[in-house]
Amino acid sequence: MNGVIIQFFHWYHPGNLWNEFTAKAEELKNLGFTAVWFPPAVKCAGGTDGRGYDVYDLYDLGEFDQRGSSATRYGTKKEYLKAVKKAHDSGLQVYADIVLNHRLGADECEAITVQQVNVENRNEKISEPFEGEAYTKLTFPGRNGKYSEFIWDHQCFSGIDLIKKDNEDKKGIFKIHNGYGTEWNNAVSHEFGNYDYLMGADVEFRNPYVVQELKNWIKWYIETTKIDGLRLDALKHISSDFLKDYIAYIRSDIDRGFFFVGEFWKDKVESLSEFSEKINHSLSLFDVPLHYNFFRASKEKKAYDLTQIFENTLFQQDPVRTVSFVGNHDTQRLQSLESTVEDWFRPIAYAIILLSENSYPCVFYPDLYGAEYCDKDENGKEVVITMPKVGILTELMEARKKFAVGEQVNYFDHPNCIAWVRKGKYDNGGCVVIISNNDEGYKDIEFGKENAGKKYIDFLQVRSDMITLDENGAGRFWVDPLSVSVWVRN
Repeated sequence: MNGVIIQFFHWYHPGNLWNEFTAKAEELKNLGFTAVWFPPAVKCAGGTDGRGYDVYDLYDLGEFDQRGSSATRYGTKKEYLKAVKKAHDSGLQVYADIVLNHRLGADECEAITVQQVNVENRNEKISEPFEGEAYTKLTFPGRNGKYSEFIWDHQCFSGIDLIKKDNEDKKGIFKIHNGYGTEWNNAVSHEFGNYDYLMGADVEFRNPYVVQELKNWIKWYIETTKIDGLRLDALKHISSDFLKDYIAYIRSDIDRGFFFVGEFWKDKVESLSEFSEKINHSLSLFDVPLHYNFFRASKEKKAYDLTQIFENTLFQQDPVRTVSFVGNHDTQRLQSLESTVEDWFRPIAYAIILLSENSYPCVFYPDLYGAEYCDKDENGKEVVITMPKVGILTELMEARKKFAVGEQVNYFDHPNCIAWVRKGKYDNGGCVVIISNNDEGYKDIEFGKENAGKKYIDFLQVRSDMITLDENGAGRFWVDPLSVSVWVRN
């Protein structure tokens, strides 16, 4: 399948997303998209201000009057289910974003015992155990037991970032002493010594009742919504033992063909490969190292060696289990992982992921539709950000459908100008993709004498000239400065 995902949201999307998607689903299918990645649909601690990642109630998809409203930022449960059905009616798969790592917005305080740890080394205790009160009990009074009567309390959590002692709020990272030990789960990333804790009330995956509740919920969620796959958030912080079991459960008991893609945010391919091995290569991963290659290439301009664009990436090592992307909601300006690929390079980056063999690309909402938003920078100053859409993105999507087929042959022989040929299949003549991060460039490419006299034009219409292959089936293919061209048979 020559699939393409659309990430149909960004961090600052104003809302009413489900209805917007329903109106655009047919258009997206016609553009060549085969799947849509939706943001978390659950009720957030921040109510309609929440983006889906400050999880409050997994069972509330915009149905119950909780956290200040019935609807979520993106709409109601009815609108969400309608959007999923519209996707399916339009021939699109739906990948739902889910956040299993933490909970926020607890309903009640509990008396608990904790021990403060060093933020820079979470294995180092910097206090003796002490008792205090923390918001660690979630009862979901607005839902009143519908779908599940499970109550989350401090035994369900491994850590917290705020606790009250002697009527004074203490902030930091505190290891909760629960029935599953006084140490963090070790089956996680070892950044900061141990990266079990991320935010809020951190879920304790060693608690078998928690694991069973999460299995009960995902079965209910998949059967209720009819989604086709999951985007799993914050995998550095989640037990790999739990993940292996969870994915196996879904595929064995719910849907054998279910798709999974995970966010394991590391820029070193060795770290991603090691994680993939721990979970038996059971899911695809976003190619974070390739994203950073794009980011560096856009910053360094002609100083960047384009022949290294795939070096040390998942795409190079394991393309079948890789989702490639140029940017996402975490990398956009004013976000914590800000690493926005500069505007001039984004068309080139999209040409790379859309027209390369074995690629499963993901297109970011603002790159298709544009976006404008306002937020505070690190100095507290209000900043207005404009993200222009990538002007040739729809043409690149069409080129993927029509020409990006067949074996790929790379011409990665110059640091500022590279090209590749997709040989095509049957009556499809394929294409020649050529990019430059400096001056005008060219590549001499031979197709064999049987192709003598064949003519090529730039499908993107960046260049207006026509290339005619000589008597040996060879031609010189050109590209403008800081640009991309896609040459196809006329």
